[in-house]
Amino acid sequence: MQIPQIRLESTQGKISLTTIQGKMEQQQPKADLSIRQPKADLSIETIPGTLTIDTTEARADVDLKHLSRRVQEFAQQGYQDWLDGMARVAAQGDELMRIEAGGNPIPEQARQNSEPPFYDFNIGFIPKAGSVKVQYEPAKVKIDAEPRKPEIDVQLNKPLLDFTPGEVQVGMLQYPSLKIDFVSIDIKV
Repeated sequence: MQIPQIRLESTQGKISLTTIQGKMEQQQPKADLSIRQPKADLSIETIPGTLTIDTTEARADVDLKHLSRRVQEFAQQGYQDWLDGMARVAAQGDELMRIEAGGNPIPEQARQNSEPPFYDFNIGFIPKAGSVKVQYEPAKVKIDAEPRKPEIDVQLNKPLLDFTPGEVQVGMLQYPSLKIDFVSIDIKV
């Protein structure tokens, strides 16, 4: 007996995929930076020092006196000598007034009035210590500084991007096929 038979013969399809990688290139340019530092405002005020040296007394010690001072000293000395003289004359007058009490005051007074005065003098320093007066006032300095902030200018640069997209190429290595046959098979019964 003959039985019809269908024979199917298939071939699978094969796809080829070719991939091209995408590329991304990136560059970041440096930022443009500018920095400027202004100078600080600086003011310096100086009051100069003063040195005062007073040599009036030292000059007077070496007899270099001003005329007005000399006149004043002479007037004072004359007044003092007048007072001393009046005291001496009064004392001598009192002695003469009491001559009857005894003693011989006239020759004693004559001897006192005729002898030069005795001056007591030891070591002396000219000018005297401390007669030069020194006064010093130091200088004063006032410094006023006002700092200035730096001026910073930054300009950012955008990144440079270069992008090549990836690609996939699809192709057929082998196309699919289907072969159909009809065959009769003899089967013995």
